[in-house]
This record gives sequence, C-alpha cells and structure tokens, in this order.
Amino acid sequence: MLFDSSIRKELGRSFGATLVVLITVVMTMMLIRTLGQATKGTVSPSDVMLVMGFTVLGQMSTILTLSLFVAVVGTLSRMYRDSEMAIWFASGQGLSSQLRPVLRFAWPIVAVIAVLALLVWPWSNHQIQQLRAQFEQRSDIDRIAPGEFQESSDGTRVIFIDKDTVTTEAASNIFLVEQRQGREYVTSAKSAHLETVDGLRNAVLENGQRVETDPATGQLKLTHFEAYTVRLEDNAPAKTSLTARALSTPELFQAPNPVNLAEAGWRAGLPLAALNLLVLALAITIVNPRAGQSTSLVVALLAFVVYYNLMSVGQSWTASGRIGLTGYVLGVHGSVFVLAVLGLAIRHHRWHLKDLWQRRGATA
Repeated sequence: MLFDSSIRKELGRSFGATLVVLITVVMTMMLIRTLGQATKGTVSPSDVMLVMGFTVLGQMSTILTLSLFVAVVGTLSRMYRDSEMAIWFASGQGLSSQLRPVLRFAWPIVAVIAVLALLVWPWSNHQIQQLRAQFEQRSDIDRIAPGEFQESSDGTRVIFIDKDTVTTEAASNIFLVEQRQGREYVTSAKSAHLETVDGLRNAVLENGQRVETDPATGQLKLTHFEAYTVRLEDNAPAKTSLTARALSTPELFQAPNPVNLAEAGWRAGLPLAALNLLVLALAITIVNPRAGQSTSLVVALLAFVVYYNLMSVGQSWTASGRIGLTGYVLGVHGSVFVLAVLGLAIRHHRWHLKDLWQRRGATA
C-alpha cells in the first residue's frame, strides 16, 4: 500500500510538470499559427487570443494523453535506474502488478480526456468557426482598410483607398472594380464620404471617372462624374454550415455519413488511446545502463507519434468509406491493445524467443 501511494505521488509530480511544459509549448505554437491566420485575413486580429484559447482547449485531450504517457514512462525509467524495480521484483511482484497503481492514478485523467474529446472538442471547434464566420460576414465598410485591396462580402467588388484618409467617414484616392451582369466596371475618384439613406450606408464618390467594359464585344464606355453613389451592404449572408468537428457527438450519429462516423471514431478513440498507452508504457519502459537515460522516452514518443498517425489514417479511411466505424476502432485501438498486452505478458513472464522456440521443439 505504501509502495502504491509513493508511485502515485511521483506520477502526480511528473504528470504536473509535463503538463505545464506541453501546454506552454502548444500555446506558443498556436499563438504563432493564429497570428499567421490573422495576417492572411482569415481571423480577426482582435480575436487572436480567443481563437488560440479555444484551439488549446480543444487540444487538451491530446495534451493530457501525452502528459500521462510521458509521466508513466519517466517514473518507471527512474525506478529502473534507481533499482527500485529490482526490489519490487525481488519481493515476488511482477511487472503486471504495476498496472494497478498506474490505473488508480490515471482513471480520473482518462475520464477528463473522455469529457474533453466528446464534449469540449466539438464545442471549441464550434466557437472557432463562429468567430471566423463572423469575421468573414463583416460588412463591406468594415472590410475597407487604407492602403490594401479588399474584396467585398459577395466577391463581386474590390476596393482600394489611399493610406492618407481624412477621417473614418471620408477617404481620398479611391479605386473600385465591380463585376455586375457580365460587365466589368473600373471606377476611380479623388475623394469619397459615407452617407446613410433609409438606414442603409452608401459611399458617395466625388470627382472621378468610370470605365465600363463588355468582355463579349470588347467595347469600352468612359464616364466622368462629379458624384457617384455606391451601395455598401451592411450585412453579409449568414453561413450556417458546420464541419464535422464542430458538430456535437449526438449530432454525428443523427447524420451517420462516413465523415461524421470518422469524427465520432476519432473522439471515442482518444480515451481508448490513453488506456492503451498506459499498458504500452509498462511494456516498453526499460533502462539499459550502456545506453542513454532518455532511451525509453525517445521510444515512447516514437510510439505515441506512430499511434496517433494510425488514428489519423484510420479516420481518413473511414471518412472515404474504405472501412467502417467498427473496423476503424477495432483495427487501430484493438490491435494496439493486443500488442501492448502481449508485450506486457512477455516482460512479466520474462519470455525469450529462444526459450519459446525450444519449448515448441520439445513439444513437437
């Protein structure tokens, strides 16, 4: 009992330290990624921190799984290195008996991973898509930025204003390109200001010219004007379509197409992966005095990467209809579970390939 409690305390310390490091690394990476999206115009600069926070929150299930896996591998490596495992084995306990204290420590974390995967992951993705949709649906006036070519919400208009704008309601040196009814209109003006008529905001261009081009005939029409009014839409059409990642788990099964089933399999597989990695950690952790102390950690990280790549491949195959949901879950997580249990049994009973071959020969 004392030995079990000491293991759980050490696992707790290792898990906490690993979790802090991984969250810091992921937050830094997500901040750089979100800033890049804001630079490209897919995310509002004012929503950078919100998008980063939702993204990190959505990735917490993976972060917790990796932190738990690294904590178990690091703790067992330290016990092997300090000969504590030798004492444990000498007391008549095998390697599989370590599974009980590890599971007693890990089950609340696995439960949190399940909640994050099934509930928080779709919620965070839904919030991110809403923020992006609101930014894409902003009015044409809000899209205008001095010194930049900006496209309208419906994609039929491109506008440019000079950096030396007078006020937020007036601008100078305006360039406007429109596509309407199969014709192209290129308009330029020295100045412009905003007016509100019947609750709609219009841009009044002053002292300019407009060139109308008919692509079918190639005819040009030049018009000079002192004032020209352009209607600016205040609200873009709403976009309500959501990707499978943003749908809640019950909604995925209400519309059981391959893409939704693949997403459901991914979410259900995250807590299963956490449990499989606990068994795998016991099977692969070993310390070789002639090798580096981080050998087990490198092997663990490699196993984690391979496992999650298999999950991604299985998800893509399920989404394309090549395999079903049951085949995805059993094929990936079931095979890893069998390999982990087999490796743990070999380590627990200290089986060797040579001994197994000799036993087979004697039986024959």
